[in-house]
Amino acid sequence: MRWISSPRRCILLLPTRNKVTLSSSKAAGPVLLLLGAVLVIGVISLSLGAVEIRPLEIAAILASKLGLSLPVSYEPSEGALLWTIRLPRVFCGLFVGAGLALSGAVLQGLFRNPLADPTLIGVSSGAALAAVSCLVLGETILRHVPSGLALFVVPLASFGGGFLLVNLVWRLSRQEGRTQISTMLLAGIALNSLCGAGIGVLTFLANDAQLRSITFWSLGSLGGTTWPIVGVLAALTVLPALWLARQAQALNVLLLGEAEAGHLGVNVEHLKQRIILAAALIVGVSVSFVGIIGFVGLVTPHLIRLWLGPDYRRLLPCAALLGAFLLMASDLAARLVVTPAELPIGVVTALLGAPFFLWILRRERQQL
Repeated sequence: MRWISSPRRCILLLPTRNKVTLSSSKAAGPVLLLLGAVLVIGVISLSLGAVEIRPLEIAAILASKLGLSLPVSYEPSEGALLWTIRLPRVFCGLFVGAGLALSGAVLQGLFRNPLADPTLIGVSSGAALAAVSCLVLGETILRHVPSGLALFVVPLASFGGGFLLVNLVWRLSRQEGRTQISTMLLAGIALNSLCGAGIGVLTFLANDAQLRSITFWSLGSLGGTTWPIVGVLAALTVLPALWLARQAQALNVLLLGEAEAGHLGVNVEHLKQRIILAAALIVGVSVSFVGIIGFVGLVTPHLIRLWLGPDYRRLLPCAALLGAFLLMASDLAARLVVTPAELPIGVVTALLGAPFFLWILRRERQQL
């Protein structure tokens, strides 16, 4: 391990597989490979389903939306299906998967804990409690809401609940003007349990129809995604995701420890606050629209570390692309396994993620 410092910045170079981490130009190969994989799974997701649409027909439909005409015929119903249902769903998987994986990667760096994921800061639990409250008490709440906004009540409530709980976790972890990471971890665990108790009480009070809604929301689904939802996801996830990607060098330095990072010119307290805020924003808006989807933010950074090493300059962009690929592939599997019905996507991610995570734990234990 070596670092090079200058009056303006410091550069940390971490060894990976007996080599010094390469410059950002060497990350182009993995990024391009993962970008190609995302494009391929996107085309497959647009093509396959209860109604199959050939790739040439997909190209013709998309070209028609741009005012172009290709010599390929397709049914109007196929065009409507692709444009109003499948394409928004693919973009939703892209934004949510990339956001969850990126948030998991930066939080693991912040906590310096490979088991950290977005649920530790409380955003998922707060969002779940607020959403379940709306689903159980919906008749009372929706009575005072205009009909045009009724569909956004649950997403808005879950987004607000997630942010409120993150703010509470952050305030509980503050001591003498500093954010104590260990205290934040413990506060997150305690408040997650408290939210779980609240969800249990509301579940006990719910009727059969509400129980079904709670179950499907808690397991996650990309179904029902529309273009307005995609627009909100893009507006509230792209900018914080780009900012997080720019913190790769600071996260590399933070691997040395907070005191060492401070001596090397990193404003550690400012970095911690901004990372928590950006991750909470991304996860909060994602959970609010698609429900709780586990293991993407936890497993994806591990996969990239096994492949490319711990350098955040490559870890962050590759984790975002791999997270998008995994969520889009999981959604495709959820749609195809029980066609014409649909599995909750959280079931698929858990079935794929849990065995892999157990394999990681066994691998790490054997290396001790």
